[in-house]
Amino acid sequence: MNYFSSNFKLGILGGGQLGKMMLYDTRKFDIYTCVIDPSKEAPSRLACDEFTVGDLLDYDTVVNFGRKVDVLTFEIENVNVDALETLENEGIKVFPSSKTLRTIQNKATQKLFYRDQNIPTASFSHFAHPSEIKDAIANGGLKYPFVWKSARFGYDGTGVKVVRRNEDLVDLPNAECIAEDLIPFKNELAVIVARNEAGDLKTYPVVEMEFHPEANQVEYVICPARIPDDIAKKAESVALKTSAAFKHVGLLAVEMFQTENDNIIVNEVAPRPHNSGHYSIEASYTSQFEQHIRCILGLPLGNTESKVAGVMVNLVGAENHTGNVCYKNIDNILAMDGVTPHIYGKKQTRPFRKMGHVTIVNKDITVARKVAEKVKHTIEVISE
Repeated sequence: MNYFSSNFKLGILGGGQLGKMMLYDTRKFDIYTCVIDPSKEAPSRLACDEFTVGDLLDYDTVVNFGRKVDVLTFEIENVNVDALETLENEGIKVFPSSKTLRTIQNKATQKLFYRDQNIPTASFSHFAHPSEIKDAIANGGLKYPFVWKSARFGYDGTGVKVVRRNEDLVDLPNAECIAEDLIPFKNELAVIVARNEAGDLKTYPVVEMEFHPEANQVEYVICPARIPDDIAKKAESVALKTSAAFKHVGLLAVEMFQTENDNIIVNEVAPRPHNSGHYSIEASYTSQFEQHIRCILGLPLGNTESKVAGVMVNLVGAENHTGNVCYKNIDNILAMDGVTPHIYGKKQTRPFRKMGHVTIVNKDITVARKVAEKVKHTIEVISE
């Protein structure tokens, strides 16, 4: 099929920043794109060929949108998976598949999948609602501390809480959840695996992630990870095993813990471009977004090696600031060598909302990390 400057239509469910960055490459290739998002102010609205406002969880909305395109993908997991299955049965190509998304969309189902596939992960218990957690603690079946995770709709640090005492159980949402062992670890790592329908595979280098302790969001992504080669190879092996189990088409970002004993266990996965791969726009031969397009269209996979070391800094809304956004001191970071900001186009800021990211590239990862620290403490995402 001719995808370039043709009548071919690529559909994207979700018009957030991931969709916007994917559109960098569809525009480069002149691939016609249709995007749907619940918000009329979605960041992707200006970069696609057709933009639709619609509910991604509504069955009819997703089916009717999908029938207008040749290939359908998504930039967010919270979409109606029954609609995707219907579209597949009607001959529309959906990548990653509804089967892959159905497993990943529910964290309890995802964890059970790891157990069934002998993929290393933290021990966990599955509960229909939080009251069952209290019963399990009372009966000795569950002990503090543990990590509570909502089974559905957790995103960007929400739906996750470390529970250390009875008081931490107050105000948990009354919904399906898991309680997971709190794992002591040295590093949080990630590997992005790219796979096309023919089964061709490529992996991006192992990255190291540093998280904000309060918001539970990634603050820095460091590539390459500052770990021994044998640990990197072990992480890549676990990521490839996870990819093989899902048989996904597209990208699979595999988030992992390096435990204190140097074991590698899977935390969770995302079947789409991922925060841990944003550095690749500037630092890699092929960005994760171009690679996703290559995967779902069956094009040759690009080179995943890094041209230079890269560090990504997330730009999130400052605490105590809600309203029209203002990027304070952005001129100062633009004056730094190797620094490239990406502003997502969200007009309203609020505490810890993802508003953009900054990539820092340098031949020396130590230098890049120091510049990243300076960037983090220079730019401020505040309200006017």
